[in-house]
Amino acid sequence: MYSLLGFLITIGILVTLHELGHYGVARWCGVKVLRFSFGFGPVLFSRRFGRDQTEWAFSAVPLGGYVRMLDERDDEVREMGVTESDLSRAFNRQNVWKRIAIVGAGPLANLLLAILLLAAMYLVGVPGLQPVLSQPAAGTAAAVAGFQSMDRIVAVEGRSVAVWQDVNQRILNANISSEAVLTVEREGRSLKIPLALTAMAQDDGAGNQLERLGLHPYAGAMVRGVIADSPATDAGLRAGDRLRAIDGAVLDTPSALRRLLSQSAGMTVELTLIRDGVTMTVPIVPREETDESGRPVTRIGVTIMSDPEEIGRYRVTVRHGALDALAMGALRTWDLTVLSFKMIGRMIVGSASLKNLSGPLTIADYAGQSIQAGFQQFMTYLALISIGLGVLNLLPVPLLDGGHLLYYLAEIIRGRPLPERAFEIGQRIGLALIVTLIALALLNDFSRLF
Repeated sequence: MYSLLGFLITIGILVTLHELGHYGVARWCGVKVLRFSFGFGPVLFSRRFGRDQTEWAFSAVPLGGYVRMLDERDDEVREMGVTESDLSRAFNRQNVWKRIAIVGAGPLANLLLAILLLAAMYLVGVPGLQPVLSQPAAGTAAAVAGFQSMDRIVAVEGRSVAVWQDVNQRILNANISSEAVLTVEREGRSLKIPLALTAMAQDDGAGNQLERLGLHPYAGAMVRGVIADSPATDAGLRAGDRLRAIDGAVLDTPSALRRLLSQSAGMTVELTLIRDGVTMTVPIVPREETDESGRPVTRIGVTIMSDPEEIGRYRVTVRHGALDALAMGALRTWDLTVLSFKMIGRMIVGSASLKNLSGPLTIADYAGQSIQAGFQQFMTYLALISIGLGVLNLLPVPLLDGGHLLYYLAEIIRGRPLPERAFEIGQRIGLALIVTLIALALLNDFSRLF
């Protein structure tokens, strides 16, 4: 129910605002609007308002909406026998710059909403974790570059960062075929360390790109529970023990446990932990087992989690004044828009997996999760989806706003509109592309959820 509610609210707000962008600029340009529909399909309820008696309608399928403008190319409009004065207000009779403004207003409305939502979040305060590193896994780009546990990232490519979300965005926006220079603070010193990004080109749609590079937040490790008849019970481990090291190697994330134990089956290792404020070292003998896929793994018999106390040490809330918040909202929206186009380009050329595509089921799932997480998280999610909707509609695909803008660009270059035949062919190509994308997105949705 949360997912359904979140999805309907998300789509309702974003699509309505998108269409209001088209509607508002169309009216400003003098174009007559015949219908503003919330949803697609058969009209369930409608009323007419205003000088033009525009029909405001609620339709059967609440997955979108549309603005229907007076247009001589519309068969129903031709059959209505409209007056010559009305035809002067037809969309198709407007100059190309007005048509560009009307079509572009929808995606721009979505991007403007994202700016305002993100600005409001920065004004109220955005929670996050300071970018303090755990020890990179051996062989990763971060380990090769020389990053160490407890390094604090303060800038990426000269742009300051305050939380992990900033680091993630800056690196994803970088050129994956080169490197990014990260500025870190280490024991009171400031160091500039170049990080190779080529590992990001191996994107298969699974996992976090920062983790692929070896960048993990420092989170500590705590025993959640102890499995009976295991090495952990023999060693006397208890729930709540805060694990710190194995044979002197720092244990600073839950995921580091398996990595540090991988070569220790049957061997005694020294496990350093904190219990009730007292640091102690206990011997333990890991044993080899098989995981769910039948592969051998080394285990000590505990379930493990991030250490809440360590997480709390690095949790911050980033706040800005009104003007700074608006500037940050615009900058964040710009960065995410550029990142979205880059990711689409990477998927087209094959350097990023098509598994990154998401459809309505994933949108609904995350919408439900964000609603349950709180108002602020939902507003942030709404901003991200609004950017995605704006970017999607700007793609140069016939049937989308970006496809129409492409037609108008060709018209400016040619000095006259494209022939009707070009529009017909474009519509068929666009429909095929959109159906393919929807099918692929739904396939990814079902793969993720089920």
